[in-house]
Amino acid sequence: MFMNKLIDLKSTVKVLAVIALIFTAFPKTGNAQNVFEDKLRVKLDSLRKEKELSFFGDITLLPNNAVSSVMTPSGWGGGNTTYIYVVGGGIFPAQYKDPSTGDLIAAAGISFGDPKKWVNVSASINVGRVDDFRDLSGNIILSRQIFKASSIAVGGLQVLASRSVSDAPDPTFYIAFSHAVQSVHSKTGGRSALGYTIGIGTGRFLYKSPLDVQTGKGKYGTGVFANVSYELFKNVNLNAEWSGLNLGISSGIRPFKRSALTFGYGVYNLTKNSGDRISFIGSLAYPFVLDKTVKQ
Repeated sequence: MFMNKLIDLKSTVKVLAVIALIFTAFPKTGNAQNVFEDKLRVKLDSLRKEKELSFFGDITLLPNNAVSSVMTPSGWGGGNTTYIYVVGGGIFPAQYKDPSTGDLIAAAGISFGDPKKWVNVSASINVGRVDDFRDLSGNIILSRQIFKASSIAVGGLQVLASRSVSDAPDPTFYIAFSHAVQSVHSKTGGRSALGYTIGIGTGRFLYKSPLDVQTGKGKYGTGVFANVSYELFKNVNLNAEWSGLNLGISSGIRPFKRSALTFGYGVYNLTKNSGDRISFIGSLAYPFVLDKTVKQ
């Protein structure tokens, strides 16, 4: 058992190092953070463990463990165990940047509370300017499982951002509903291969950037966002997402069988509704479980 854990740890460290090298190859953070934070959300739903099958018993399928969306929130929370987590991400190229540059963001937080009995709370701190550790803001997400194989979440994103530092200082608030389809089974026992989310929000999901307005793309998006996710292979999802402003296609991978490391990547701004170019996005997340007494 000890050797297995050691092997998993070494594998995780190697992957984190490779991803870190890829992200640091981007130029330092520019002023495209408002565009980037529209698209990158902390994906707590992808960090759930197999032990959570006790939520509803064996008769209900829960979402699979791969990332189900990269650019839009989920109605699922962080699960029935307590953990801290770290998230890193980047896009390239950033919007309205000439010459083309990349953008980075990082976040760290904690998730606790049983969403079936009470409510799950996930709180995190964002670092918008990673190179000099500035542009700090907070996220707070509350989730509750309702009905069968469904969950609802309310959240506040980029809360308490500094107006003197951030280029997107106004907070975003949203509500989202997610459901795991029971008739489509995952290749992992007790999981669903098909899920979807629909939600409505302010800020990031409603208002376009000042540069969008200046280039005649209008001021408002739909305010309504949605995503649908299908498991192509075990622990590999293909996702279609509407961010409220634009369309994106993404994929989520949980690459190691005995590790909770998750990786999401995709392309967004596939229509001319916002932005000036198609961009690529990637995110990496890892939870460190604190509660060792998870119910079986």
